[in-house]
Amino acid sequence: MVRLPLLDRTLLWSACSGLLLACSFPQPDLPFFAWFALVPLLLVMAKRPFASGFMAGFAFFAPLLYWLNIVMTTYGQLNPFFSLVAHLLLVTYLALFCASATWLSCRLEMILRLPPVITMPVIWVALEYLRGLLFSGFPWGLIGYSQQSLPWMIQAADLTGVYGISMLMLLINGAAAGMLKTPRSRFAQLTAITVVLLLAGHLGYGYWRTAKTPDQRSDQLSVALVQGNIDQSIKWNPDQRQKTIDLYRNLSAQAAARGIDLIIWPEAAAPFYLQDENPLSRQVRAVPRQLESYLLVGGPAYEPETSGRGYRYYNSAYLFSPQGKSLGRSDKIHLVPFGEYVPLGRLLGFIDKLVVGVGDFSAGRVRPLSLDGHSLGVLVCYEAIFPELARDYVRQGSDLLINITNDAWFGRSPASRQLLAMTRFRAIENRIWIARAANTGISALVSPSGRVTLATPLFETLQVSGQVGLGAQPTVYRRYGDLLPLLCLVLMSGWALVAWRVNRRRPGQS
Repeated sequence: MVRLPLLDRTLLWSACSGLLLACSFPQPDLPFFAWFALVPLLLVMAKRPFASGFMAGFAFFAPLLYWLNIVMTTYGQLNPFFSLVAHLLLVTYLALFCASATWLSCRLEMILRLPPVITMPVIWVALEYLRGLLFSGFPWGLIGYSQQSLPWMIQAADLTGVYGISMLMLLINGAAAGMLKTPRSRFAQLTAITVVLLLAGHLGYGYWRTAKTPDQRSDQLSVALVQGNIDQSIKWNPDQRQKTIDLYRNLSAQAAARGIDLIIWPEAAAPFYLQDENPLSRQVRAVPRQLESYLLVGGPAYEPETSGRGYRYYNSAYLFSPQGKSLGRSDKIHLVPFGEYVPLGRLLGFIDKLVVGVGDFSAGRVRPLSLDGHSLGVLVCYEAIFPELARDYVRQGSDLLINITNDAWFGRSPASRQLLAMTRFRAIENRIWIARAANTGISALVSPSGRVTLATPLFETLQVSGQVGLGAQPTVYRRYGDLLPLLCLVLMSGWALVAWRVNRRRPGQS
């Protein structure tokens, strides 16, 4: 019988942690896997602190984000080899955060005698937060999101944001690892009891909030979500523009027959510049007049550069009144790397943009749209994964969050479900309704308790409608924002500094 070397077994156990963690996300969406997924990693990471964390991160992010290859090859027409290179580069970058967490936790245990069950939750959350900030941010796959299908587990997001759920997951895994490693240790036993009590309180709060959080509001709005299901290969074809507008007009008319206050078309539903005076723009502006409802529609926009040389382009949402008057435009703020612009363009010039039809987009600013005395905050595409952006819209008076997106890029992969799962947390964090209109699905309505009250199937041409409430309830998260991960970042930095100074004072250390 062939015995694997100890170091190889260490990496295999670490990879097992990453794969188990990936299974807790949509799909297959097995949230309880996250409760013990990191236990193998925590038990073996001391043998290879950096490599074990890197292997776990790689094994987690590689399958979680496999759909990026669909985006880059099918719709970006990128050579499969370069697509794989880009995918592996991103996965490697993300895995470095996991590697840094395990390495630093092991160093703190070695130098300061701080147990991993205390340091790992703090470090992991701090690094998740940093991941959402560096290089424009990519907070996809935060561990807290794995609990999205367990209502009682996610209600505390209105206190700490998704990061509090991530910390709880690390505490549960750390306590389990401690009990397996040293079951007779008084510290391990006390830690396990403390975590069980914390989990019980967390679930109790979730039960109470689920029962007590009113999804209804005194002000109601009937909303229609129009899912055009326009194939990405023809979306920007000028010859298809009239067919596209005709399709959206017909679907909107079907919805309006039920009496609708607001009709929402998805991201880039109008594949031309609505601000220009042309027959297609006039047809779009005629829709709200004919149907006697407000219309929110996604489309590109442009503005002249202040220098007078060239233009700045935006991925935008336009709001029209029942009289066909423009009520304003909201521009996308968080742009998609390699989708709407190429970061480090000179260095990564072999990777072209995936967006067809316009030049590189520019970032907009938080600008709620006014609708009959209320305000709408518009999150375009994957902006819904940025907690601070949704919070900014609500703090500026938004009574309803709207997410318009084009998920055709993802095919039938789990990416659309993952994106909707993250969107649910924005509703809980701000206790506000979210209306989501997607070109190919999943279009949905999400209540302030995170409950999906309406959801469409993927890749079907249809329109659906439902009632949403207007107004956001005050929450701790809305008031203080990402205070928890900021405190974790400060604490992690303090530990690292103390450990560095202690290590320097040791004999033989420089």
